[in-house]
This record gives sequence, structure tokens and C-alpha cells, in this order.
Amino acid sequence: MPVWRSLWIDAWKRLKRNLSAMAGYYIILGLCLVAFLAPWIGPYTPSYQDYAAVEQRSAETLSGKYADTVVRLPDFSGEHWLSVDNLGRDVFSRLVHGSVISLEVAVISQGVAVAIGTVLGLIAGYYGGWIDALLMAATEVILAFPFLLLVMTIIAMFGIPTIETIFVIIGLIGWPSIARVVRAQVLSLKQKEFIEAARAMGATDARILFQHLSPNTMAPIIVQVSLGMAGAILSEAGLSFLGFGAQEPTPSWGLMVAKSQGDLVPLWWLPILPGVAIMLAVFGFNLLGDGLRDALDPRMKT
Repeated sequence: MPVWRSLWIDAWKRLKRNLSAMAGYYIILGLCLVAFLAPWIGPYTPSYQDYAAVEQRSAETLSGKYADTVVRLPDFSGEHWLSVDNLGRDVFSRLVHGSVISLEVAVISQGVAVAIGTVLGLIAGYYGGWIDALLMAATEVILAFPFLLLVMTIIAMFGIPTIETIFVIIGLIGWPSIARVVRAQVLSLKQKEFIEAARAMGATDARILFQHLSPNTMAPIIVQVSLGMAGAILSEAGLSFLGFGAQEPTPSWGLMVAKSQGDLVPLWWLPILPGVAIMLAVFGFNLLGDGLRDALDPRMKT
């Protein structure tokens, strides 16, 4: 069995012994299943409006059953399992379809961050000198600004883009963390015997970077990506909540919280349900990321 395969099998065994990591794993697995099955398990499209349900809620208020300042009991029903929002849209369907957006932002943004950060980290760590100083200075400049503030500034400069463009922007600003861990790994590897042997055999710099060094940086990249996915989901939700992200009628969890926050007293479940969804997704990725960090750390091996 190849050494690299044995290392990954050992890491998986250590991961399975970590209860919190496995809890995060199953949370993310459930999120992926919900997103994949969203067209079938969501009883309505995200933009479908049931005006009759809204009229019934208004009639209850007018009849005196509920006042606008009184906390209501959730009006769940067989037709709308988690009720409807103030526009008559099915909350359960929007939550389910919102999971697709959360996974999209996690995958797309981290894909962009990995593509940029890995290449720049390899170059900075391998060549050193002024190239390393320049690239690391760029990472310090980006990391010096609050992440959400930097994204909001870029969006404000160019206008509200499409939701897919926002995913890319999050990735474009998220590459420094990937670059730093890759650079640190390359600095510790480039003087190893197998790299010296590759040079002696006439391997080009490109071959050394992408065939010998890059595979050995995968473990810290995977850990950083899993933690970065949690940050990406939270960033998209925050941007949508502040009006810089998804726009109506996109079923973004952050946008659902923003549009229902004014009804927190009477219709308390409308902002709480998407808030819980955001919390679970972020919590799951963080648990999994912490577990992967322990499992992929060679010092944990006994």
C-alpha cells in the first residue's frame, strides 16, 4: 500500500474516534443530502406565494385572537410544515433551497481561495527572497482589514453583483489564509532529501512545485478549507442580512433573517428558523475542521 494512502487511512481512523468531529461530519452530510434533494423534498418553489395563508393570519389578528404585539403560537399546518412568511412563501421550502446557496458559497469561494492561495503559497515558500516578501506583504494588507468590511467595500464600489459573483469575491479575499499555511509547509519541505533528489535528477521548478511539494500540502489545505467553508457561509449570511448579498426572491438564510426580523415579537419563528440553520451549518464545519486538524496532525499518531 502506498505511504500516502496509509496516512489517509490512519487519519480517517483517528477522525472516527473523535465524537465531536463525527458530529460535525454527520451535520454536513445531512446538509448535503438536504441540498441535493431540495427539488423533491421542498413542497413548493421558493418564490411560490400562498395568499390564502397570509389572509388567514391577518383575519386572526383582526378578529382579536392575536394582537400585533403578542407572541403567537406557530401556525404550522399540513400544507405549510413550518408556516409561511409575510408574503405567503413556504418557510420549509425556502429553508431547504437555502441550503443549496450555503453549500454553493462554501464550495465556490473555497475553490477560488485554494486555487489562488495554493499557487501563491508554493511560489512564496519555494523561491523566497523579494517574491516571498511581496506576496506575504499582500496577505498582511488583506488580513489587516475586517473581512466583511472589505467585501462590502468592493461590492459598494461595483454595485450589487449576482449571488455567484459574491461567492467569487468571498474567495478572492479569502486566499491569504490558504497561502500562509501552504508557504509554511513548503518552507519546511523544500530542503528535504526527496526535493534535493528531484533537483539532482533535473526536475524543473514547476515539476517540483506541483508534483512533489503540492501533494504534501494537502493536509493543512483540507483543514483550512473546512474551517473556511464555515466562514464563507457566515459571510454570505451576514452580507445578505445587511443588504449586500442575495436579493429577493433568493432563499438565502441571511436574507430570510433580515426580512423577518421586524416580526420577531409576534412571529418569532420566522427569523429563528433560518438562524438555527446558519448556526448548525457553521457549527458542523467548525467541528469537522477541528477534528481534521487533529486527525491529520502526524504528532497525534501513536
